[in-house]
Amino acid sequence: MEIGTKLQHPEKVFPNADNPPINGPIYQTVKFAARDLQHVRNIFAGQEPGYFYSRISNPTVRELEVMLADLQGREDALCVSTGMCAISTTLLALLNKDDHIVVFRESYKPTRIFADVILKKFGVSHTLLSVTNMEAFEQTLKSKPTKLVIFESPTNPCLFIADIKKITAIAKTYGVLTVLDNTFSGFHNHGNTDVDIFIHSLTKFASGHSDSMGGAIIASSNIIKMIRFHCIHIGGILDPQSAYLTLRGMKTYIHRYKAQCETALVVAQWLSTQPKLKNVRYPGLKTHPNHELAKEQMVDFGSVISFDLVDSVKIDAFIDGLKIFHLAASIGSTESLVAPVTLFFSGDLTPEDEKSAMISGQTVRLSIGLESAVDLIADLIQALV
Repeated sequence: MEIGTKLQHPEKVFPNADNPPINGPIYQTVKFAARDLQHVRNIFAGQEPGYFYSRISNPTVRELEVMLADLQGREDALCVSTGMCAISTTLLALLNKDDHIVVFRESYKPTRIFADVILKKFGVSHTLLSVTNMEAFEQTLKSKPTKLVIFESPTNPCLFIADIKKITAIAKTYGVLTVLDNTFSGFHNHGNTDVDIFIHSLTKFASGHSDSMGGAIIASSNIIKMIRFHCIHIGGILDPQSAYLTLRGMKTYIHRYKAQCETALVVAQWLSTQPKLKNVRYPGLKTHPNHELAKEQMVDFGSVISFDLVDSVKIDAFIDGLKIFHLAASIGSTESLVAPVTLFFSGDLTPEDEKSAMISGQTVRLSIGLESAVDLIADLIQALV
């Protein structure tokens, strides 16, 4: 062969079966070669395992999917490009024109916007309720045929705790699918509930290092098969490099999560004693209105805290005065973050909805990282002066 041909067909090198790599390889390839035409037919028909095109499936991504399904206690998982892609792909796969869904106002802002703007364009309607009002939830399902309910626990940004048993029980009574965005709680929480579909932003605790994005959909094999079909044709796949970075992050996931929870509790306890703050919300605090429910449902309480500054403290001065906390979006990273809630999370809500969701112009959200609690508290002290 001439050099141009040789360069396109190098000899492949694989380790022996008794000499496996500790870390799986990154299959940074778009295409996979088949041994013959019948092999392709068998793969397409699902009669033989194999890979053909990375928009359909990829071994690195599949390794992550298998791990996450096992951790969440479900049969299968589908990994996609972002957490929001996980939400949008799930909803687009499951919903049809004239369907109705329930969304809670305490949810992630892009989820509300997707329902209110994008789904509405395709003839899907929604009812916006409070996650604390189960009577209104049941009355809505009773009065209007509903396809699914999407919710969070704890909620973003003000950390309401959804009563998962009540939501799933009511939903099942009326044949409604339940979709839980479980990002704040992680893969080790809520797997023992009757939730049909779990959503995670892999960008947060799974990756953990602010260097890759991704999303996961976790459910029964039948549900994932249906959503995967839509995902293949929508094209929102997770690339192998991001899958590998997430797999790397997952090796320390539980240790990071637990350490961040421990520090968050210390910081939240200190915040609750400060006269310049009010409405300190952290599920691990006994003063949290849903503390007992959180204890019943969760192994731990997460790493996110929210609170309100009293009127005499200017939110700009407080946030700009922080030295360790980064002013940035997202949660779950090794570094601690601060976010102004109104600016980041509530632009689509009416003043009445903001009040119901406990959001004001003085509301702040903290995501606790792996720094020392002593240093974080010292940073908060100097910013509150």
